[in-house]
Amino acid sequence: MSSTTLVRYYAAVDDGDLDTAMAFLAPDVRSAILLPGKAVRGTRREDLRAYLSGRGDVVRRHVPLRESVAGDLEFVYGKVVEDERTTTGHFLASVRVGDDGLITAYQVSFDTELSLLPDA
Repeated sequence: MSSTTLVRYYAAVDDGDLDTAMAFLAPDVRSAILLPGKAVRGTRREDLRAYLSGRGDVVRRHVPLRESVAGDLEFVYGKVVEDERTTTGHFLASVRVGDDGLITAYQVSFDTELSLLPDA
């Protein structure tokens, strides 16, 4: 995978380096995290930090399987793996990157059942 802003953001999140992850976000980033049964929305960087900080100590990582860039939009499709063994679901994420290189809008959906790719 290439090193898009979104992939680098997920790498920092997975490393537990929230300061670096937050440095990829504009202060007024708008966000929507669509999870089974709920949506978590925010209008600033601190909202995403609060969400990430509140997830607990599960060892999880985002494994990008596909990515694409179209102008100022980036897209990543991947799986979430816990404890390096168990795939808990798949995600489709998109961001808008501003002229300054910061993420200005972030939307992700996560599903525990559907995989768009066979054997992923």
